[in-house]
Amino acid sequence: MYRSNTCGALRASDIGSEVILSGWVHKVRDKGFVVWVDLRDRYGITQLVLDQDRTSQPLLEKARELGRETVVQIKGEVIERASKNPNIPTGEIEVLVKELNVLNESILPPFTIEDDTDGGEDIRMKYRYLDIRRNPVKNSLIFRHRVTMEVRKYLSEQGFIEVETPYLIKSTPEGARDFLVPSRMNEGQFYALPQSPQTFKQLLMVGGMDKYFQIVKCFRDEDLRADRQPEFTQIDCEMAFVEQEDILNAFEGLTKHLLKEIHGVETGDFPRMTYDDAMRLYGNDKPDIRFGMQFGELNSVAQHKDFNVFNSAELVVGIAVPGGASYTRKEIDKLIDWVKRPQIGAKGMVYVKCNEDGSYKSSVDKFYDQEDLAKWAEATGAKPGDLICVLSGDKNETRAQLSALRMELAERLGLRKSDEFAPLWVIDFPLLELDEETGTYHAMHHPFTSPKPGQLELLETEPGNVKANAYDLVLNGNEIGGGSIRIHDKDIQATMFKHLGFTPEEAKAQFGFLMDAFQYGAPPHGGIAFGLDRLVAILGGQETIRDFIAFPKNNSGRDVMIDAPATIDEAQLDELGLKLVN
Repeated sequence: MYRSNTCGALRASDIGSEVILSGWVHKVRDKGFVVWVDLRDRYGITQLVLDQDRTSQPLLEKARELGRETVVQIKGEVIERASKNPNIPTGEIEVLVKELNVLNESILPPFTIEDDTDGGEDIRMKYRYLDIRRNPVKNSLIFRHRVTMEVRKYLSEQGFIEVETPYLIKSTPEGARDFLVPSRMNEGQFYALPQSPQTFKQLLMVGGMDKYFQIVKCFRDEDLRADRQPEFTQIDCEMAFVEQEDILNAFEGLTKHLLKEIHGVETGDFPRMTYDDAMRLYGNDKPDIRFGMQFGELNSVAQHKDFNVFNSAELVVGIAVPGGASYTRKEIDKLIDWVKRPQIGAKGMVYVKCNEDGSYKSSVDKFYDQEDLAKWAEATGAKPGDLICVLSGDKNETRAQLSALRMELAERLGLRKSDEFAPLWVIDFPLLELDEETGTYHAMHHPFTSPKPGQLELLETEPGNVKANAYDLVLNGNEIGGGSIRIHDKDIQATMFKHLGFTPEEAKAQFGFLMDAFQYGAPPHGGIAFGLDRLVAILGGQETIRDFIAFPKNNSGRDVMIDAPATIDEAQLDELGLKLVN
C-alpha cells in the first residue's frame, strides 16, 4: 500500500508506530548532519527526519536531492519531536525515515506552493492544479463540499427529491444569451445549454414530483465580473401546492440550517422588505443591512430655495456617515472625486458636517441656513459628529450612485464584517420592466412568473404597476437566491406572453410544450434558485467566487489552463454542416 496514514493524522499517541506516508515534498532543510523534510498531502504536513547517526549515507544523500513538489513514499518510525511546533496538529512528532521511494519527480513549480504565494492570479489560473495544493484554495473547495452536503441533507430530510434535467435543450429568447451547440445528426439545428432548468422543473410539478431540487450547472453567455462565471452552479428548487409564504418558510429554513451548521449562528425570522422600500431606503434591490446609513429623501426640505442644482433635480437624497464630521476637507474632496468617477457618474456631492455642538457647516451655506440643515439631519438620521453626503439628479441614477457611495463608505469604516450575517427577503417586485429604448415591456424575472393575486387585470390597463409574486433572498448585500410563484394556467400564460410581445404563433413555437402540459392538470407551484458559488463565497467570508470553483474562467471567459475556447479543425466543422466566415 502507498500509505498507512495521512500526513495530518499522526499524534503523540502514535509514537513508536511504524508508518507508511505518501505525499508531496513541501520543503527540505539540510543542516549537514541532519535533513528535515516536510511532507504534505491534503490532510496536513508531517516532518520527516534523517540524520547521520540513524540513517545510511545513501539514504541521507537521496533526501538532500529531493526537489519541491516531488511525490515520495516513505516508511519509518514515529518519534517524539525535539523542537515541537504548536502551530500544526502534527507538531509533537516526526517520522524517522527508514525507506524513501521517489514516486514521481517534479520540475521547479512556477510559483511557491505556500499560503502566501509569490504567484499572481494569471499564473496561478494557468497552473490551477498546483494552486489547488495551497491551503486557501484547497480549504475553499472542501468548504464548498461541506455546504453542498448540508444542502442535500436538509432538503432530503424535508422530502425533496433530486432529479436531473437535460443539458442539451432548446434556445429561448428570454434572459441572457444562450451558449449554442450544433447538432451533427440534425444539420443546421442547434441545442442550447440551459440558463436554468426552469421549464423542466415546472414540468416535474405537472408530473407530480411535488418537491424537487437539483444542484445543477447552468450557462449564460454574458459579460463577466468577480462574482459571475459563464458556467455556474444553482441550488434549483420547486414545490407544488404552495403559496409564497410556503416557499419563504421552506428556504428561510434552509438558510438558517446552513448558518447554524457552518458557522454556529442562530438567526431569528428574516426581515422582509418590499422592492419599493429597498429602492427608496438603499437605492438597490439587494441592500446590505449589516449597517445603517439609510437614505433620507430631501426634496421637500432642500428644493424651492435658490440652489438650482437641487431645484432642477428629480431627486435630492442623502445619507449620514457615522463619525464623518471629523473628515478633513481633503478627505471630503477625495469622496467627491470618487463619486465623479465614470463608474459612478455623479456630477458632484454636497456635504454637511454635523458638529458636536449642534451646529452645521455645509458646502452650500450660501443657500441654506442652520434651520434648513437641521431638517436635512432629521431626514437622514444624522447625529452630532456625523457627515451628511447629498446627491441629486435623475431618480434612478441618483439612487444607484448613492448606493455605491454607501457601500464604499461602509467598506472604509469596517462596517461590512464578513463574520456577521444579515439575511433579508425582498418581495413585491414589479412584474414587468419598460425598455425605454424600444418602449416595450420585458419580464423582470422571467415570463413564467405569476402576478400577485388580484393584479392580473392590471396587465391590460397599467402593466408597469403590476407586482410580481416574486421574491429574492439577500445576504450581506448580495442576492443569493430568487424565485417566484409560477403561472400554472394556460390562458394566463398566453396573456403574459402577449404582453411581452409574443405573437400566439411565436409563443406556441417557443413554449408550446409547456402550455400543452398545463392542459393536463398543472398544480399551483413555485420555487427558488440559489447561486451556490456566491452563497458558498459569502458563507466563506468572501465576495469573489473563483477560489470556491475548482477550475474557474478568467474575466474574458477563458480557461487559460486548457486554453479554451479554441478553434476546431475543418473536418469537425464539415461534420456539423458549418463553415467559418472570415
